[in-house]
Amino acid sequence: MASSNAQTLSPLGVPDPIKVPAHQHVYEKLRSQILFGDLAPGQAVTIQGLIATLGAGMTPVREALRRLIAEGALVHQGNRRVSVPVLSSDCLQELGFMRQTLEVELARRAAQRMSNETLETLKQIDDALNLAILRGDIGEYLTRNYQFHATIFHSADAPIMSETVARLWLRFGPSLRVVCGRFGTSNLPDKHADLLDAFATKDPEAAAKAMAEDVGQGILQIQASLEFTPNNV
Repeated sequence: MASSNAQTLSPLGVPDPIKVPAHQHVYEKLRSQILFGDLAPGQAVTIQGLIATLGAGMTPVREALRRLIAEGALVHQGNRRVSVPVLSSDCLQELGFMRQTLEVELARRAAQRMSNETLETLKQIDDALNLAILRGDIGEYLTRNYQFHATIFHSADAPIMSETVARLWLRFGPSLRVVCGRFGTSNLPDKHADLLDAFATKDPEAAAKAMAEDVGQGILQIQASLEFTPNNV
């Protein structure tokens, strides 16, 4: 699968200009590749291959793999290989329940704390997202979509929930890339406009409703992709 032009992001999706240690840089780079679908579900890669791709040494790559396996973003395949887990229907149902529970509450909290500066940032991200949809730029769409949600999570000032949701996106993101690859970006629905309206009026319940619908649409898209895949397990 072609590599996206996504930049390396922190777990909350915000570019961090502060210089980080080599092992952390490798972790964030590999994490972004998983999150934005550069590594397809079920695609096995070798440790040596990752060393070459990431331009890193054995130790930081092993440390990144250890962390990402612990987070459920990668699984061992044997013979020094790892892969992004294939999302099953049962797993999708769990992810959907957890995302709708946590992200709805984060949207509710973000609406209560929303600043004009953050709202303007969200509008700029959404404008870039809409342009990516028009251009059919899958990599840019996935990057901006995650940044939009991650900015909301950060605004909620609920770090435990936000960190949990960031891990859920590691399981969800690769399959969203598959959806975009199969069905394109032109018909991707979202409730971002409703979320922006709710944040502008600081209406927590309207924000919660829009987020629930936005997450629900994403889950339905993934479900349709799973049903489209022959012999899905």
